[in-house]
Order: sequence, then C-alpha cells, then structure tokens
Amino acid sequence: MWSNSLILIAERYDPDINEMIIKNEKEVYCNVKSISRNEFYKASTGGFKPSLVFIIHSFEYENEEKVNFEGSIYNVIRTYMINTEEIELTCEKVLGNDCR
Repeated sequence: MWSNSLILIAERYDPDINEMIIKNEKEVYCNVKSISRNEFYKASTGGFKPSLVFIIHSFEYENEEKVNFEGSIYNVIRTYMINTEEIELTCEKVLGNDCR
C-alpha cells in the first residue's frame, strides 16, 4: 500500500550556538499526492507555495516541521487527519536546500 518513504525531521533552537539543530530524524513509509489547483491557489493567497502532500500513519507523526523526501527538504505547512490511522502533511519545498 505505501509506495514511498520519507524522513521526518524534528528540530530545536539551540541558544548557545544561535541556530536550529536537528533533534531527531525518523524514516516512515508514505504515499505522495499532488497539490490540487484549488488548494494551491488558496494557499498562495496566504503566502504559501505547497508542493506535495504526503500521507503517513498518524501514530508516526509527532508534530515534526520538516520532511526530507528524495533528497529535498520540505516544510510542513498544514496537517489534516484523514481518519484515525492516516494523516496528510501538506508541504512546501525549501528552495536551495537539496541534500543530494
């Protein structure tokens, strides 16, 4: 059923070095959906540029704010509970932040 995988990235701010550091990374299985035209235009009026929607098991998501998918970093801009077992993560690509 799950056709891809991604890495959920949890970060925290370290005031000692004045920057964000990675706290935890975990790989999970996912499905990938395109952004609908309607959702894209509605989000763009709020200053967001959604790129992809990832569907994962809801029990695996712990409010991580970043995702690494196929070597690119995405910010989670919206979550939506599909049902008790699955959650959608609407994400926008972080420009200039490829991990390849």
